[in-house]
Amino acid sequence: MKKQKLSWSTKCGWCLLNNEFRADLHIHSCCSDGTDTPLKILDLAKAANLSGLSITDHDTIQAYTPEIFAAARELQLELLRGVEISSEWQGLTVHILAYAFDEHLQEFLTQVQERRIERNRRILEKLKKKGIDIDEQELKSRGPLQIVGRSHIAAAMLKMKAVASTQEAFERYLKDDASCYATGGKFAPHEVIHAIHRENGLAVLAHPHFLKRGRFLREILCLPWDGIECYYSRLPKEQETPWIKIAREHNWLITGGSDYHGSLRPYIPIGASWVDEEMFRKIARR
Repeated sequence: MKKQKLSWSTKCGWCLLNNEFRADLHIHSCCSDGTDTPLKILDLAKAANLSGLSITDHDTIQAYTPEIFAAARELQLELLRGVEISSEWQGLTVHILAYAFDEHLQEFLTQVQERRIERNRRILEKLKKKGIDIDEQELKSRGPLQIVGRSHIAAAMLKMKAVASTQEAFERYLKDDASCYATGGKFAPHEVIHAIHRENGLAVLAHPHFLKRGRFLREILCLPWDGIECYYSRLPKEQETPWIKIAREHNWLITGGSDYHGSLRPYIPIGASWVDEEMFRKIARR
């Protein structure tokens, strides 16, 4: 499969390539922790000269309304149903991308969302003990469709001036192994993979480049994956090559995407990483 990085310019953000088929398979909307609506994401994808995309919000598929599919058809964009599900192994987070699944996956996602709410409460309790009192109802008021996560807690901490930046919030309090991170409650990776396969979907290990090495990683790679997200965001080629090799050794799909979050990460545009038509068809055929 052929894949390229976009070349950058200060004038337009990135230089459009030719009209070859490109699909960004990792994008977040305001239904989870992105800042753009699903409809705006379609417009941005078209402007970036993409041919296909997948909106992979955290633990929710609420972006996939009849309206969004109609808009995609009008823009001549191929929209592939996707979601990013958070799992946990040995106290560390493992993100799993699911594609081309049946609608009944929503039943499992509801369970995931309920566990997310409980995890958030434990985080808020730990923060309160450190003098950072965040109202859970205020987090919920962000919108009926939005899945609340650590990024929203970090934003609330910044708003109340408990930290100087959201990065500080994660480093000091919220990242895995930080003082206020709450473990437990999430499904294990093998449980998530089983749920995806039960609904005829494909389970892809998301951004493996950041996983803990050693025994932890070896155990994760022993799971029945369908693919690995080898092409990720704006990582250099040398960080992607080892994962391409692993995927080929296991005969797994080689996927890729930008992990676009809108203004939350303005330095990462839609289409920063992508897959070609051959790989997109392999996934979509499921």
